[in-house]
Amino acid sequence: MAQVKTYSKKERAMYLTGLFGQNMIYNVVATGLYYYFQNVICLPAIALGWIFAIARVWDAVNDPIMGTFVDKTHSKWGKCRPYLIFAPIIICVVTCVSFLNGNYAAAKADGNSTAMILIVAWAAVSYVLWGMCYTVGDIPLWGIISRMTEDEKDRSSLISLARIVASIAGGVVVISIIAVSQAANNAFGKSTDAQTGFIVIGFAFTIIASLLFELAGIGTKEKVPADSQSKTMKESFALMWNCKPFRRVMISGLLRAPMQLMMVVAMTLFTYYYCGGNLTTAFTDMNKLLIVAVIAGGMFLGMFLSMGLCPTLIKKYDVKKVHNLFSGLSALPMALIFAVYIIDPAGLDKIQWVIADGILLLGAGAGFGGVSVCQSVMISDCIDYEEYHHGFRPDGVFFSGQSFITKFSAGVASIISAYVYAAVGYTDVNIAQMNAALESGASFAADYPDYAKAMWFLISIPPAIGMFLSFIPTLKYEIDKKTHDDILAALVEKHSEAVREG
Repeated sequence: MAQVKTYSKKERAMYLTGLFGQNMIYNVVATGLYYYFQNVICLPAIALGWIFAIARVWDAVNDPIMGTFVDKTHSKWGKCRPYLIFAPIIICVVTCVSFLNGNYAAAKADGNSTAMILIVAWAAVSYVLWGMCYTVGDIPLWGIISRMTEDEKDRSSLISLARIVASIAGGVVVISIIAVSQAANNAFGKSTDAQTGFIVIGFAFTIIASLLFELAGIGTKEKVPADSQSKTMKESFALMWNCKPFRRVMISGLLRAPMQLMMVVAMTLFTYYYCGGNLTTAFTDMNKLLIVAVIAGGMFLGMFLSMGLCPTLIKKYDVKKVHNLFSGLSALPMALIFAVYIIDPAGLDKIQWVIADGILLLGAGAGFGGVSVCQSVMISDCIDYEEYHHGFRPDGVFFSGQSFITKFSAGVASIISAYVYAAVGYTDVNIAQMNAALESGASFAADYPDYAKAMWFLISIPPAIGMFLSFIPTLKYEIDKKTHDDILAALVEKHSEAVREG
């Protein structure tokens, strides 16, 4: 019986620390930079939506290209580690550059059309470049999981821990970046202009996160032997489509794309609806702190609980059943979030509605967290499936699919939110005027009901539809538990034999 190779506790800790840093960077951009573009330098809603969408279209090509490069890589460090060692510094520089932009609302108020064009162009170019650089680190970071262990239990456990750590990193950034940037801004004596604070804190978060990210490359080892085959770009695209179980996972992920709206819109909604445009008040007003804790805590608690529970469920049941359960059942609480808003549009800070939304977001978070773990496990199983049937292990190409799903989702979310925001007038100078009014004592819920309704709609109805549709493609997912156990046993023997012969 061949010995199953797996990672050490130290390697697991180094990997998770690196992944924590990488996800801090992702959320600095996906949440912090998006908020910065929309609510601080006040880019036009349609322009912002298309910047994010065009970047994601390019990623449709860029991600599989990077996956092919990973699969073609043969080095003393393995397939994935070389990229994890060198990518963080590049991502760090490009992320910082993305924040160094002008203020669109100010340029428009001055009638400076040249500055307005340059500001939009800088945002577009820097964000597209960031996406390309981020891909260089993201695909090998997830791909290396399937190379660190041959043990299914250890793999599922590491994926679950990785998803939990990624969510914690996201929560740290989401909660901190606005509050800390505004506090830093006050220190600069510019309480009405958050741009300086955002730049300072964006830089600080990015540099710290990049140093942590570096540990994933330094502290891990690839235990699964590298194969000698390689694929052309055309063959890689064909491989992704021709593997039926992988194709089902990809289609499911694309249908679930509107779920990303909860991440894109939630921070803006909580900041304005509950904190009057200044999230720092949540740390000085106990009532607001309690509200944010219950609302945001419900979402994150649901995610953590489902992520932690997934490995146990996957050991007992087929992963597709677990995936479909989380997808289907979480659609209802998501839809009910908007129903609660309709009942009392200006009064959701009342304790009964805070508790109701906290419970509903607990269910929504559980669905999001559970599905994210199952998706990574299913992709990893598809890699084993492909190696078993065709002798080639597409770690890079298949995990580029996960990266693409994430970025495609962000693109879809940005387009949906852009047109909804444009329809209600939540864009460029209107946002700047609203910020000034809120600072003078206006109420977001009462004085800007169209904006509030748009945001509650965006975090509820499109995500609910996406989650409900996403389990349909995986109803006939081919890899059940027994099939995968047999595949993995055969591959462990094959890898051991290859090592003995080598």
